[in-house]
Amino acid sequence: MKRKLFCEISPLTFRHSKEKEILKRRLEDVFSARHFAMQRAEESLPVLVYRHNSLIRRRLGNVDMQLQENKATNLALAVRHIDGILIHPGETFSVWKLVGRTNSRKGYKEGLLIANGKPSQGIGGGLCQLSNLIHWMVLHSELTIVEHHHHDAIDLFPDYGRQIPFGTGTSISYNYIDYRVRNDTHITYQLRLHVDDEYLRGELRASQRQAHTFHIHAENEHFSREGGSVYRNGEVFRDVIDAATGRCIDRQLIRTNHARLMYELPEDVEVKELI
Repeated sequence: MKRKLFCEISPLTFRHSKEKEILKRRLEDVFSARHFAMQRAEESLPVLVYRHNSLIRRRLGNVDMQLQENKATNLALAVRHIDGILIHPGETFSVWKLVGRTNSRKGYKEGLLIANGKPSQGIGGGLCQLSNLIHWMVLHSELTIVEHHHHDAIDLFPDYGRQIPFGTGTSISYNYIDYRVRNDTHITYQLRLHVDDEYLRGELRASQRQAHTFHIHAENEHFSREGGSVYRNGEVFRDVIDAATGRCIDRQLIRTNHARLMYELPEDVEVKELI
């Protein structure tokens, strides 16, 4: 029998392990040379880099729709701490540095979480949708991603109106599983975020135009059956385009997907049989 990790022994040891990691991250940040983005501005910077809207209430398998309602509340609370944030040259943007710890005292509710490869729920759940949106916009910029955690070794839910390639999501958990971006350019960037009745809406703006634009797309997508399990496969590329000429000057492979499906595919979907 595989020996259990300390954090797997009981809920109490899990909490102790989590608090240790939270403290460790806090100490790392205190003694690091990073300058975190903390200044916010009410006025939007002049140049729109990218805009995206993310539908809040989506049917995800048999997940309780009340968790989707609670997610809307959680997102509305969190974006207040990020909307308008300026990322000056040399600064690092951190989701958790701005949002802080989520708890019921601040109004956060039970939302959907992914734990040990399975749907779960917890206070503040659903904020991965916020980091997903920010990440998708950042991919269209010249910002440098310095911390990004995937949760795509598994494919939990069927596609319902997917707008962006599978594998471009993020996973966050206060505060040691973060999404962080550093500004290595001479341009100041800004995030504008808000929630309405249907969507989490975001804009990434800048003080001046970028030298490049970006196109993110998936290729070679297919399903395969391996050892009794079905996997989603594919590659995600980012094309770098010269803004002045419109010519593609670079093609970057940013993700290779091989995720085990946790649901049944419709019978008409082709699955490659691998020996």
